[in-house]
Amino acid sequence: MSASEFERPTAPSQAEPTADRRLHPMSWLFVLIQQLKQFILPLLALVFLGRGDRNELWSLIGVAVLALLALWRYATYRYGIGANGLVIRSGLFTRSLRVIPFVRIQNVAVQQTVLHRMFGVAEVRLESAGSKEHEAQMRVLKLSDALALETLVRRRGETPADAVEEPVDSLLRLSPAEVLRLGLVSNGGLVLVGAGVAAVLQMVPDFNGRVPTRALRHGVRWLFGRVEGYHLEAAGYAMLAVAAIVLVAVALKSLSMILALLRYYGFELSEQGRRLTAERGLLGRWRTTVPRRRIQAWTVEEGVLHRLLKRRRLAVDTVGGDGDEEGRALKELAPIAPPATCDGLIDHLLPRAGWDALEWRALPKAAWWRLFLPDVPWTLLAAFALHWHLGAWSLLALLWLPWAAFKAQRHARRIGYALGAELIATREGWWRRYWRFAELDKLQALQITRSPIDRRCGTATLWLDTAGAGALGPALRIRFLPEQEARRIYQRLSASLAKRPLRW
Repeated sequence: MSASEFERPTAPSQAEPTADRRLHPMSWLFVLIQQLKQFILPLLALVFLGRGDRNELWSLIGVAVLALLALWRYATYRYGIGANGLVIRSGLFTRSLRVIPFVRIQNVAVQQTVLHRMFGVAEVRLESAGSKEHEAQMRVLKLSDALALETLVRRRGETPADAVEEPVDSLLRLSPAEVLRLGLVSNGGLVLVGAGVAAVLQMVPDFNGRVPTRALRHGVRWLFGRVEGYHLEAAGYAMLAVAAIVLVAVALKSLSMILALLRYYGFELSEQGRRLTAERGLLGRWRTTVPRRRIQAWTVEEGVLHRLLKRRRLAVDTVGGDGDEEGRALKELAPIAPPATCDGLIDHLLPRAGWDALEWRALPKAAWWRLFLPDVPWTLLAAFALHWHLGAWSLLALLWLPWAAFKAQRHARRIGYALGAELIATREGWWRRYWRFAELDKLQALQITRSPIDRRCGTATLWLDTAGAGALGPALRIRFLPEQEARRIYQRLSASLAKRPLRW
């Protein structure tokens, strides 16, 4: 198997149930590694913070128990292909039998870490509609068996009309240059550093005591001692501070680009029949397959760096795909791509929606003060809190208010919505912009809410709910609508939904 794509073996057509099969003989090792990840901190604390050889002995006993449990799982786990579903048997004293119908399995994720690729194996996760937990997690199978199982689930879960073998069409491929651009516009490095600092602080003894404070004090003294040795003027100190900020920003962005290469190298979005498949990863590989009908909502977003690079991001919400586990669900159709490419994907996957022909309606510009209002109390509170330490200099915090007012006015100009024959869409944001939309057939609930300020201003918020949407992306809603307009849209959508079957 090459580093850029999985092999695609053809699974044989199986009309009759098959005999039970075991996992890969090395599956116990991967189960053990997963268990050690959960208990690694207590074991390390027992070894390094404890005293005497007895703690090391107990640590070895703990690892041995986990290894026995991993071997036990391998010895008692069986799976087979039934006439209409996947049959899983596990346990010896307490036996468990699970039958997962093929038609219920919606998302199939095949994952390979570096260790998986060394042994030629893969982990398979099967997701069902509306479930936040996986129906089955097979750790691990031989790679050819994993891909054959994925193909079999896809074929057996399709309707007879969709069961005809379709060619695989590539919809999008990201070059290494595009992946580097993705790292440039993302904040993966900052998130990783923040998570690392938080983890280290949690492991530092006496966190609320003198240790972190003393370390910070010594670090600041050392830094100022080195800087004072150069005897710089005020302008020199200012330039040094700017250079330090730039250096940190460059380091974080470089880390973000490295993380993007590890996660998205070789990204390819392909289509076979009515299913979409995404593959990505440099050292480890992830392959996720989902039916197109399971896509519930769409999000197109762009930040400042996106606009400078003339790029956007196209993400989707799927049924049962709101978990945050790595590689679990198909969340991005285009992690980064030119606007024309994103629009082309939308038109290809939603040919009747008329995305390019939507008529956008702006909201009253007077709504800007509603966006500005939440910044006022927080700014005043910050100025009051800083007054005890900075005195009159704390008034500089009030300079945030003009910027907040300017930002709110720009934001209010972009808020709008569009209602087409097959699609409803909203847009918001100024500094970071996004477009959020869903097919009318995917809507399952409508709600109008009015806060005290809404009742005072004669406005309302229309909430649009779809199965599986809203957990990761922005809320699908239209804010600051005049009440009569909100009720008119509500009645129109209600009448339309009453005539349409829910597709999910």
